[in-house]
Amino acid sequence: MKRSALIDKLESDQLKKDIPPFQVGDTVRVHMRIIEGDKERVQMFTGTVIARKGSGLSETFSMHRVAYGEGMERVFMLHSPRIAKIEVTKEGHVRRSKLYYLRGTSGKASKVKGRFMNRSSTNTSEAQKNTVQESVTNASSAE
Repeated sequence: MKRSALIDKLESDQLKKDIPPFQVGDTVRVHMRIIEGDKERVQMFTGTVIARKGSGLSETFSMHRVAYGEGMERVFMLHSPRIAKIEVTKEGHVRRSKLYYLRGTSGKASKVKGRFMNRSSTNTSEAQKNTVQESVTNASSAE
């Protein structure tokens, strides 16, 4: 077995399976395990994903948030055992792969447009379109 194939096999065993699909521009809540002495607690970090880099076990994503008037940024290892859970709270629609321009902004300038359609459930959006069309035809036939 070649060395790179062996490394790939070892890395694939350590990859997390429960990571939700998220992109740059999404607002994400990361639950981090914090160890202080002999105690362990979970701390949340909520912010906008401004970059994703790498692949495989070494994939990282950068998050940005403004708290108490100060902008803060944090880089997370995607497959780290310190990350307890990742939740996507809001999906954003952006046209760039890196949102570094959000670093110096505040207020309305730091907002990311929302995505109207949920990425994970395209079938439900088709069902919603059908119900809207049915309600329009019912309203026109009632007149």
